[in-house]
Amino acid sequence: MAEYTIYGIKSCDTMKKAMTWLQAQNLDFELHDYKKAGIDEATLKTWLNSVGPDVLVNRRGTTWRKLSDEDKAACDSGDPDAIARVLAANTSAIKRPVLPLGEQILVGFKEEEWREAI
Repeated sequence: MAEYTIYGIKSCDTMKKAMTWLQAQNLDFELHDYKKAGIDEATLKTWLNSVGPDVLVNRRGTTWRKLSDEDKAACDSGDPDAIARVLAANTSAIKRPVLPLGEQILVGFKEEEWREAI
């Protein structure tokens, strides 16, 4: 079993950078690809409770722009249940990568942050 699980979308450039960095550090990881495996609402709620929607929700991508006003309002509501429902149905609206490290959850790839945390 891999030491780490990195969550995201395999074709994402930021994911590729993060996975390349993990490989360069000789760290054993597995990829959980949202496009193939999805993501459950319970996991998303755990992440939301840890890092908050401002960190987890990707408001800069095309998926966000294509969301209905109702889904955008749900993401802005602060309600973890509502946000998790939207993100589970629209996984490209989750910032990537997500790397859970016990109680800490890294979102996005910032090499210095990752180096300090791992």
